[in-house]
Amino acid sequence: MVILPGNTLGMLGGGQLGRMFVAAARTMGYEVIVFDPDANSPAGKMASKHLEAPYSDRDALDYMVQHCAAISTEFENIPADTLEYLAQFLPVHPSASALRIAQNRVLEKNYFSSQGLNTAPYLAIDSQADIAAANGFEFPAILKTATLGYDGKGQVICESVDELLAIYKKIDGRACILEKKIDLAKEVSVVLCRSESGDIDCFPIAENEHARGILDISMAPADLSQGLAHEVRQAACRIAEGLDYCGVLAVEFFISNDNQVLVNEMAPRPHNSGHYTLDACETSQFEQQVRMMCGLPAGSSRQHTAVAMWNLLGDIWPQDGVPRWDEVMQQGRVKLHLYGKTEARAGRKMGHINCLAGDTGEARQLLAKIKHKLSSA
Repeated sequence: MVILPGNTLGMLGGGQLGRMFVAAARTMGYEVIVFDPDANSPAGKMASKHLEAPYSDRDALDYMVQHCAAISTEFENIPADTLEYLAQFLPVHPSASALRIAQNRVLEKNYFSSQGLNTAPYLAIDSQADIAAANGFEFPAILKTATLGYDGKGQVICESVDELLAIYKKIDGRACILEKKIDLAKEVSVVLCRSESGDIDCFPIAENEHARGILDISMAPADLSQGLAHEVRQAACRIAEGLDYCGVLAVEFFISNDNQVLVNEMAPRPHNSGHYTLDACETSQFEQQVRMMCGLPAGSSRQHTAVAMWNLLGDIWPQDGVPRWDEVMQQGRVKLHLYGKTEARAGRKMGHINCLAGDTGEARQLLAKIKHKLSSA
């Protein structure tokens, strides 16, 4: 079924990803209802209507059913039961089954393994008794909570079984996953879109750098050999096909020092590392999200210029004002995107900057200048 402009689309979640979806959808001629409990929702401020209610609110869900032609999500921690209810009445992408897997690191790793893909060695830990199985595990390792961890939250490096046991006791027996710490050459990600009929289109691979567990910089195209790039894309496509996925999907990978491609995690939505597509590609990841949920063919994902993206965190906001945006706006090939958030806090994503150039080295140099000026202002 094709859903044409003039119809109303529903977005579950009202953060920055939802905000950029709303901008894309409204530019294309759709109305958007954002469903998010936060009165200060960045996406809600731009939407045709903001439903401020818990995700389990049946009256609000029924309103979405009555007024929307299709539903999508902007983050994976929407209750899967909410998607299952809505899917009884109208198209919902991503599916509740894909969301359930993405919400739990153990289920996610098990799914990757079932598809014949390589991951870092891992061990599910549901109780102190499971730690006995870690005696043969190779340390150092990273203990991660199975659910609700993001941007480095809920993760602790363990150097031994004894240290693992001590840390696990402090987190009150929450379900976790233990992963071997990989000797990394680099981290990369690929954002793709897949239609209901199974057609897949991949954006160029991004190379990512993190700081304190939060994505700091993404550069595209990534500096990868043709062989490794092909392996990354094939793995991402296999994940999407195995889920019979419809929508935009991001998959993150580790490239080890011995050139092994390891799947890290997936996000059933547009992704922070795909923000470069807003300025450097013929179609953005958010327009692709609109197209997939409306049964339209994918737009061209061709990248027309090299780019370096920098996450703007609340850390760079002065206590008594705002960053020196004049340093940004004077640069014609530097594109500023702010998310409309009311309060800047350390570690909070407030926006991003895309630096465009002839190649990634030049883009990185331009970003370094902007980063220095804003960070030291």
